[in-house]
Parts: sequence; structure tokens; C-alpha cells
Amino acid sequence: MAIEIDGQTVEIDTEGYLMNPEEWNKQIAEHLARLEEVELTELHWKVFNFMREFYADRRVIPDVRFVNKYLAEELGEDKKEARKRLFEMFPYGYVKQACKISGMKRPRAWSTG
Repeated sequence: MAIEIDGQTVEIDTEGYLMNPEEWNKQIAEHLARLEEVELTELHWKVFNFMREFYADRRVIPDVRFVNKYLAEELGEDKKEARKRLFEMFPYGYVKQACKISGMKRPRAWSTG
């Protein structure tokens, strides 16, 4: 299905994930965040940038362990605290919100948690 976001037409799947991650931009992220009721902060953008760089380098979506490790290092926290913070940022889950807002396709082999 196609939707228009700030004059740009993008293809999304039935769950709202981008079909073409390369179309992602700030306006799309902000639109998807509003739909998910996530108020974006500087830390969200850092997480999105990490995820997108990881994807660009490896052509796979980083699973939550990699993002958690990045967040722990970025904040100088232990992994348990970083994981707690990640799920505060994305209360409905990493796949449901972080992957969607950062423009990733939905990881089919993962749970939505």
C-alpha cells in the first residue's frame, strides 16, 4: 500500500513498515513515530542512526542485542540499564516501534517483543 508523507509517496506493508528502507528520511520517521505515539528525542535519533548504519554495512537489521550494546556504550550504562532504557523509549517493543520508525522492513523471524 502507498501512503504520502510530506509530499513523498512511500510503500508500506500491512503493518506499517517501509517496503523500501532506502526511502527513509527524517519526515518519514517523525510521521511513523506519531502513529506509534513515540515522542522522539536525540537518543532516539542516535539509535536510529546506529540501526541504519548497521543495516547499510551488513544488509541485515540489527537485533536488539546489538542496539542494547550500542546504547550501553553510548550512555556509559550497564547492559541491564540500557535494555530498560531502550524499552522505555519503545514501550511496545523494539521490532514494533524501533524497527518501524527507523525505516526497517519488519523482521519476519523475530517476535514483536
